[in-house]
Amino acid sequence: MNVILLERLNNLGDLGDEVSVKPGFARNYLIPQQKAVQANAANREVFEGRRAELEAAANELLTAAQARAEKLQDQIVTIMMKSGEEGRLYGSVGTQNIADALVADSFEVERSEVRMPEGAIRALGEYDIALQLHSDVTVSIKVAVIEE
Repeated sequence: MNVILLERLNNLGDLGDEVSVKPGFARNYLIPQQKAVQANAANREVFEGRRAELEAAANELLTAAQARAEKLQDQIVTIMMKSGEEGRLYGSVGTQNIADALVADSFEVERSEVRMPEGAIRALGEYDIALQLHSDVTVSIKVAVIEE
């Protein structure tokens, strides 16, 4: 199924690109989230009319994400967890724990913005965690997991 992207999406394309995606992805995610519209003559015409408005909104989001990244740069987040022998945690520290700790420190971060490609943290120590605030803006923070 061909769709016209209404915003920049990682690994898919930029604003205004016409890309081919699986029908389920388009029907269940892209179109309901208003990230794309089905590619047909009428929608192409409507998109070209709204192109300037969509680009301005995208630039506004990028600027806001860059401002948030500057505030978060070199931030150290401390999370206290119970641990057993040899520094192994009872449970784990995941994306939700990190997002909650940042929100408690008065930063605007959502769980979906926290990137942990190696999976959850299961031991005490300091870890570098990436926050992807925008498709073009990624910032690195330190997460210190200490014993309660």
